[in-house]
Amino acid sequence: MIHSLSGGVMRDVQYVDFAKVEIEGEGIFWYINNIDGLKEGDKVIVPFGKSGQKVVGKVLRIDKSVSSQVSPIPFKHAKHIIAKE
Repeated sequence: MIHSLSGGVMRDVQYVDFAKVEIEGEGIFWYINNIDGLKEGDKVIVPFGKSGQKVVGKVLRIDKSVSSQVSPIPFKHAKHIIAKE
């Protein structure tokens, strides 16, 4: 049996789909995807920047069932895709 020697609590591992989205003129960003049937090349509406302004982006790639422990960006900072355009 393994025990945490630091006295901390082991985190619950979550699995989500991540989409790599290109926002024209701004760059490439990762978003959590909860939209069924989303595929590469689809246009999506995503929150962008600190203000969460809604912008249109293009899906470049979708990674399925990514563990929160190995997500492409810090999991607690990941934003969700709002909708498919």
